[in-house]
Amino acid sequence: MPDILQPATLAFSPDGTPWSESYGDVYHSCYGGHEQARHVFLAGNGLPERWRGRGRFIILETGFGLGLNFLATWAAWRADPHACRRLHFVSVEKHPFHRQDLQRAHAAWVAATPEFAPLTAELRARWPLLTPGLHRIELEGGRLTLTLAFGDARHTLRRLMLAADAIFLDGFSPAKNPDLWSPEICKAIARLAAPGATLATWSVAGQLRAALSACEFELEKRPGFAGKRQMLVGRYRSQKPHPYPAPEARQALVIGAGVAGTSVAARLASRDWQVEVLEADAAPGQGASGNLAGVMRPLPSVDDNFLARLTRAGFLAALNHLKSFDAAGLPVRWGQSGALHLARDAEHEATQAKAVAQLGLPPEFLRYLDQSAASALLGWPAARGGWYFPLGGWVQPPSLCKANLLAAPGITLRCNARVAEIRRVAALWQALDANGKLIAAAPHLVMASGIDAPRFAPFSWLPQKAARGQVSWLAAADTPKLDTLICGQGYVTPLVDGLRVVGASYQLDDLDASERLQEHLENLHKLDALLPGFAGQIAPESLRGRVGFRPMSPDRLPIVGAVPDLAARKTRCRPPVHPGLWCVQGFGSRGIVWSALMADFIVSLMEGEPLPLEYDLVGALAPERFL
Repeated sequence: MPDILQPATLAFSPDGTPWSESYGDVYHSCYGGHEQARHVFLAGNGLPERWRGRGRFIILETGFGLGLNFLATWAAWRADPHACRRLHFVSVEKHPFHRQDLQRAHAAWVAATPEFAPLTAELRARWPLLTPGLHRIELEGGRLTLTLAFGDARHTLRRLMLAADAIFLDGFSPAKNPDLWSPEICKAIARLAAPGATLATWSVAGQLRAALSACEFELEKRPGFAGKRQMLVGRYRSQKPHPYPAPEARQALVIGAGVAGTSVAARLASRDWQVEVLEADAAPGQGASGNLAGVMRPLPSVDDNFLARLTRAGFLAALNHLKSFDAAGLPVRWGQSGALHLARDAEHEATQAKAVAQLGLPPEFLRYLDQSAASALLGWPAARGGWYFPLGGWVQPPSLCKANLLAAPGITLRCNARVAEIRRVAALWQALDANGKLIAAAPHLVMASGIDAPRFAPFSWLPQKAARGQVSWLAAADTPKLDTLICGQGYVTPLVDGLRVVGASYQLDDLDASERLQEHLENLHKLDALLPGFAGQIAPESLRGRVGFRPMSPDRLPIVGAVPDLAARKTRCRPPVHPGLWCVQGFGSRGIVWSALMADFIVSLMEGEPLPLEYDLVGALAPERFL
């Protein structure tokens, strides 16, 4: 069954303290929430002293609530001239608040703590849609990352992948919310603790102390805050090695300058890596990323399966990525036109309506429109109803590639650099041309070359196929007005540079790059099935378009992660990986939706940072899943 979020409802106790009617408890001490955060959670974890001089520091919190502990941490980190270079704050919340409730609660804090004013405003401005899963909010130019995990902590903590340096155990009291203080929660916390991690909480309940002690935490009671006599601090005494160490070298080669490769390059550069992008063509975004416009929308399902969860997370990450370019004035071209996914038949339409009702997603994210409502939205008779994504739209992939390459310093692009071979020599990955001449070398190599990847020896096993896709261009004068992106079995975009993009054909293992009349005819038939009569009397032989080749995986999910070394495999168990070799492949026809999220994911793996995806989704993407 899918995870369904139940947002919190804000109330106040008689003294004005934020209150949960569901749990019958306050969100923070009535004596001052920000002072409690500083005394219990910051000082209890030895902060800010412990993060000083470090490259990164990771904090895990078990209840975000109204964000008070995060805001106090942000303010302390921001004010510390010796603070760590990067701070990650990961917080789990079962019942997140709507933005308007945050604003009501924050108003009282700002009056008491004026330095919170710009922080609360920025947090609310970046507050995500209330959908299940992980949400990244990047602040302070990317130096501070807030990862919100919306869902029940009993399940969500087991899905996180990180190693926390400090842990804030917060939530409603054990008497009011025993699930959040159970031995199972303590075991999950211990799994996520880095060697030497500290924890702090205002609770000194006996069952909590026993559970934490059983999970290798050394505990100590200290004076509590205000009216509470004691609080609890602890240190993780386990000697296990750090599961996600930071890399020793930050230089990488990226093969391929499409949306996959350039997104990875931009993300690496934002983490202070030196990146060399090698592109076989004369400019970035010329292969599968060369279309005039591509589709940006998720793909829900009744059971919220892997594809649905990944496209939802990818879609939201893509939106944030594009908006960051707009804020920076970078030249990416996109349109938030809304996207309408029309059903293919009556049975499919019923399934779409059921999915909307069952998933409980915000209407800003997903709605169901029947045939009448869909036709009214479009101003043209739709064949059926379907899913409407108000935030969806189109993106011009070559402009996204160019914006990625301009997003951060540290990226060198080398075009007309066709790599014929890769090999590892003396801890460096080398890229060689057809004559065996060295093009470039680095400790890390990211393969993002689309359909070309299997021709390289370490990727020859990759079960990826090339799918030919031809799109057709319709001139503005040949079609009625249409401002919404339409998709289903085919798609049609709003006007981009005076043309609509209609597509696309699908031919596996067909590498002929020439346009075909038959495929223009197929595209028109798909369009007519979506919007009967929309293409009018357009003659297929008059059309022009473009042919591209999409890298398709067998299960239609991306192939992203460390690359297994099959030659070193000795048993049927999971093989070791090639040191420093990474794979960002298999995007298929969803490169726009996948690119930002997969770049964040692979770079987080390379950096040893908290991952933006849950454990089961990481496994669904792993290259070794096909072995």
